[in-house]
Amino acid sequence: MTKWFSEKLYPSYAQSFGIKRVLFERNTGHQHLIIFENEDMGNVMALDGIIQTTERDEFMYHEMLAHVPLFAHHNPKKVLIIGGGDGGIAREVVRHKQIERIVQVEIDQAVIDMAREYFPRHSNGAFDDPRLEIVIEDGFRFVHETDEKFDVIISDSTDPVGPGEVLFTNDFYRGVRRCLNDKGIFAAQNGVAFMQPEEVTNTWRRFEGIFADRWFYVVPVPTYVGGFMTLAWGSLDTTARQLPIETIEQRFHDSGIETRYYTPEVHKAAFALPRYILDLLH
Repeated sequence: MTKWFSEKLYPSYAQSFGIKRVLFERNTGHQHLIIFENEDMGNVMALDGIIQTTERDEFMYHEMLAHVPLFAHHNPKKVLIIGGGDGGIAREVVRHKQIERIVQVEIDQAVIDMAREYFPRHSNGAFDDPRLEIVIEDGFRFVHETDEKFDVIISDSTDPVGPGEVLFTNDFYRGVRRCLNDKGIFAAQNGVAFMQPEEVTNTWRRFEGIFADRWFYVVPVPTYVGGFMTLAWGSLDTTARQLPIETIEQRFHDSGIETRYYTPEVHKAAFALPRYILDLLH
């Protein structure tokens, strides 16, 4: 391999991927999108120079961002996905058979189109599920204007730069709150705490007064370098995070879902935060 892709997320630290073959590259009008093949990670997608997903390790992130709030909720029927254009979150959500309606709001149709072509295993047919409605719109605007209410809202956004920046603001979280049913749960991508500590601190402060229960849970994702990825948790049900493991095990068993990373034990353990993350909650 003679070409390398170097991620531009941090000013003085980078990871690089050898490019076996560039599959697609263009400016979509919202962001610069490149998809390339890497020998170790399979197909890789980057937006504005920042790695979004790879074929090899995506299951860890998508399973935890989707299944933790869905199994924590007592009976999710309606789910809103913000972002997630690669289809990984939708794939995991549609596996919950009791869910009746799923709305996915993605700002960039090109991301969905390219994911269908170059990451078909991410969505695995989820985009064709009759319960799923795709809305091409800004997620911030949607949560402030929709008349619908949801049991679970999942924000699978880019980092808080460019189009994703507004999805980490007080106003966005208030919009999420107005769209949640009683006992609703919100989960969101919240950066790698070791490398992006301000993301955790800012979200912790912004959740105050909006969600009855606010916390974080963690998942390791190899290509999101720097240790644990933190996932934000905001719930209107103060008991959902504290469920007995027996309850989660029963819900998981009844679902018949097979996973590669998520287990009820991992679900419970993920909320136990290491000290360096706890120290950011002030």
